[in-house]
Amino acid sequence: MRIVVFGSTGATGRQVVAQALAAGHEVTAFLREPAKAPPARDGLRVAVGQVTSDQAAVTAAVSGADAVVSTLGTERTWQGLSSPTVMARATPLIVRAMEETGVGRLVWLSGLGVGDTLAQVPALPRLSYRALRRVYADKAAGEQTLRRSTLDWTLVYPVMLTNRARTGRYRHGEYLELSGLPTVSRADVADFILGRVASGDYLRKIAVIAG
Repeated sequence: MRIVVFGSTGATGRQVVAQALAAGHEVTAFLREPAKAPPARDGLRVAVGQVTSDQAAVTAAVSGADAVVSTLGTERTWQGLSSPTVMARATPLIVRAMEETGVGRLVWLSGLGVGDTLAQVPALPRLSYRALRRVYADKAAGEQTLRRSTLDWTLVYPVMLTNRARTGRYRHGEYLELSGLPTVSRADVADFILGRVASGDYLRKIAVIAG
């Protein structure tokens, strides 16, 4: 398949790109800074632009794709969050590009606790969410745009992410019973995301994932 990945330089995005290429897919990695591009290899194309403002670049990257994956997140700097509105600004551009070019399939990485999924968060990790309320509000705003679109989207809500290895052993569903401090590796989340791209299930549904 031909897959476009937004957020390709982030920790989870790098996993998606690497696993997609290893599986034989053609990948377009959309990024803001060329210096952060993945190493050149067969099947990889790099598209450069600002996902929050460059509609022409986003549309050109999406054109001809079979599916789009977003692992966009809010960048953190030593001063704090660089932009708490990246999702609200980027989502309309991606949706418009896909609708105009006829690309229907989109798998979108969010975070457990956004919107209605807050009810599934165990009590202990929920205590830390107050500090992230601006980030979660931004994610929710972007997802409202996504839900109003005509796209075949899937919203993926992982529990706390780790950098552990890919196992292929994880739970997923629209609702999961969770307790304590549940975690899941970014590598397993990438595995799940690419599985949804290939299988086409969870259409216009959410998917909660936990190790």
